[in-house]
Amino acid sequence: MVLAQDDVKKPAGRRPGGGPARGGAVRSWLRRVWPSFAVFVAAFVLWELAVEVFGISSFELAKPSEFLAEMWRSRDMLGEAAWVTTQEILYGFLLSFAIGVLLAVLIVRFGWLERALYPLIVLFQVVPKVALAPIFILWFGYGLAPKLLLIVVITFFPITLNTIVGLKAVDQDLLLLMRSVGSSRNQILTRIRIPTSLPYLFAGMRIAITLAVIGAVVAEFAGAENGLGYLIQFASTQLDTPLMFAALTLVSLLGLILYYGMSLLEFVLRKRFPHITADTTR
Repeated sequence: MVLAQDDVKKPAGRRPGGGPARGGAVRSWLRRVWPSFAVFVAAFVLWELAVEVFGISSFELAKPSEFLAEMWRSRDMLGEAAWVTTQEILYGFLLSFAIGVLLAVLIVRFGWLERALYPLIVLFQVVPKVALAPIFILWFGYGLAPKLLLIVVITFFPITLNTIVGLKAVDQDLLLLMRSVGSSRNQILTRIRIPTSLPYLFAGMRIAITLAVIGAVVAEFAGAENGLGYLIQFASTQLDTPLMFAALTLVSLLGLILYYGMSLLEFVLRKRFPHITADTTR
């Protein structure tokens, strides 16, 4: 029995090309997002009610309605400060990315470098970063350089460590096969190790971008003329609690946006270049 093309029922929720329907994708995204959004709204409502019920003054704890109104009133000042902090974060993160990946590749490529540098890398990680901020300002002044340096010191470690783990997470059978056909160490590095390390690298980048936000704010606490960290400190000296909470809210939102922006970048790159993260054994 031969069925006409119109008689064949298409699977529900899927496009003719085989991909998921747009409506299904939207519903799936909403199912993932709404619990977090609901908790976020509930927390703000409880915060507002708790301050009102217990009679807490705005001097001690600003209500969400107060610092959201302050965000609107001071939007120009807050926007300028947020832009300054964003530039510091992105410049510092890009510098950390370059240094972290380069260190990881050199350590895996040359075994003696791992023995020489790895203890120093761990030492940099355990040094209190807040204590380094005044030293960097003493050396480099109040410009951009000490802030970038502090961000690099804070953020390069997860990038370096995750990339090292990824570069070493190679199928040993595949490694033996590449060596048996005469592949050089550089060929193994570029064709096998680096593609294998990319998921690990992106995991390190997601951690590093949030640490970069912390590094920028700490650096601005130590010495700055603008930025969200400077604004938080200024508001605290003026006992302006709504402004302080408004700047703190912007810092939190900035970190959230950058984190999910990094996740989006990974998703786009995997869709655009599927062969990069494909199984290298095939």
